[in-house]
Formats: sequence, C-alpha cells, structure tokens
Amino acid sequence: MADIVALVLPFFGLILIGYVVARLKQQPAEALGWLNVFIIYVALPALFFKLVSRTPIEDLAQIDFIAADLTGTYVIFVLAFLIGRYLRRNRFDECVIQGFAGAYGNIGYMGPGLALLALGEAAAVPVALVVCFENALHFMVAPAMMALAGDEKRPAGAVVVEVITKVATHPFIIATALGFLVAALKLEIPVAAARLIDYLAQAAAPCALFAMGVTLALRPLKRIPVEIGYLVPIKLVVHPLLMWVVLSLAGNFEPVWIKAAVLLAALPTATNVFVLGQHYGVWQERASATILITTVLSVFSVSALLIAMTSGALPTDLFP
Repeated sequence: MADIVALVLPFFGLILIGYVVARLKQQPAEALGWLNVFIIYVALPALFFKLVSRTPIEDLAQIDFIAADLTGTYVIFVLAFLIGRYLRRNRFDECVIQGFAGAYGNIGYMGPGLALLALGEAAAVPVALVVCFENALHFMVAPAMMALAGDEKRPAGAVVVEVITKVATHPFIIATALGFLVAALKLEIPVAAARLIDYLAQAAAPCALFAMGVTLALRPLKRIPVEIGYLVPIKLVVHPLLMWVVLSLAGNFEPVWIKAAVLLAALPTATNVFVLGQHYGVWQERASATILITTVLSVFSVSALLIAMTSGALPTDLFP
C-alpha cells in the first residue's frame, strides 16, 4: 500500500500543484500556451521517440494488440453515444462529444508518466502504440461523425484532406514513426543527440501534469450535468474492465502490455474532449465538468486499480 501511495501521490500531486498555483496566480488562459506547445511538440514526442527507437522492431509489430485496444475503446464510444442518443434523447452532435467523454482518456498527458512509473520501461512500447493509434483514430472519427451530424459545413473532400493532414503531421505520430524507422534500421543515435532527447523526455510528465492542473483550474465546475451519472462509471470503471476482457480474448500478450492498456483505459476524460466541444460549439460546459469530475475521482479509481494489479488480485489474463 505504501508503494502505491508513493507512486500515486507525487503523480496526482503535480496536477494538484498546477491547480493550486493557477488559482493563486490568476494568470490568463493564454499564459499556458507556450507550455502546451513545449509539451505537445517537443517533450512528449521526444519521450515517444526515445521509447520506440530503443525497442526491437519485432516487439513493435503487434497488430493484434492495436486492433484489440481500438476495439475496446470504440465499443465504449458506441455505448456512451447510444445512451445519450436513445435514453437521454440528446442531439446527434451532443452524443458524439459524449461518446468521446466516455472513450477518450487522458492518455497523452497522464499515460506515459503514470504507466512508466507504475510498470517500468517494459510498458513503453504498448503505451506509445495506444497513444498514437487511439489519437489517430479519434482525429478521423470526430470530423466524420460531426459531418454526419450536419455540424461540418465544408465539402467532404476538404474534411478528408484536413483529417489526413492532422494525422500525418501530429507530433506524437511523427515521433513514433521516426522511432519505428530507427528501430527497424538499428541506427545508433549520436551521444549528444541522445542526451538531448533524454532531457526533453524527462520533462514530459512533470510539465504535462502541471499543465493539466492549470487547465482544470481555468475551467471551474459551474454545475454537475445529468450525464455525469453514467459517463463517470463508463470512463473510470467500464472502459478498463472491457479493455481487460477484450485483450484477454484477443491473444496471449505479455502481462505488462495488458496492464499498460488497462491502466490507460482507466484514465479520466481527456482535455481534448473540451477542445472538440469548443471547436464544434457543442457540449462545452458539460465536457469541462466531465473532465474535472473524472480527474478528481480517478485519484481513487486509478489507485485502486494499481493496488489490484500489484497485489495479484487482478489476474493479468482472464483466459490464459
């Protein structure tokens, strides 16, 4: 138990520090801009490149793992969407954002730091694969679904070009692709460059968690939406449990790969869900509330999951 507290307290403590500092200093939201640029375009890509480039290429070609992970995540998306559409009778575009609120975890900011701390370097590759492939698919699904909802007013060709451009130029995906190339060709990174990459990678988790705390402070909770009643359990409980079942059924993966995917599935709703809502002018306030509430509650749910994993109470593979 002490080990879990020692792991979780500093991790969520960084989020809390960012939150408290933002509340005390009262800086405008724009002040966070360059830190977010550093995290998204420099520090996290350096981390992904470092992790992937140092992994044997045969360990990277796990198509069945990627397919199973995406299946688990998008079953959750469909579940949250259908509840919103047919039980709550919400508009189609609102249900799309609800679907992402249930399925899009904070895997970019929180995932790498927590998984590597909890599971070690062996979790590096599954984390990188989950982050890159889930983000890529989210970038494709969001504009496609909003086009169906009628909120995307541009021609279909323009939407397709934008989606392809976003996927192809996203820094996480470029860094991971370069890491694949270095691993496949077994290239040696010059010592000076390797040290620079290491420094940048080490900054990724602390900066991302601090920025997340600041972001939460800048979006205070104004009201608790009704949707919280089902989105919170879907994101924090159903998603990781379903991921566990799907990966157990899909194949005999390394235990650390299953643990990494389940842990990432248990993370709270990503701040990008608010960005999506803001971009399309729908469900922004409720997305912000979902992010804040799932993040606060994830302190307890993620801690419980880590205790179950480390104590052996949760078998890694349901169908060995």
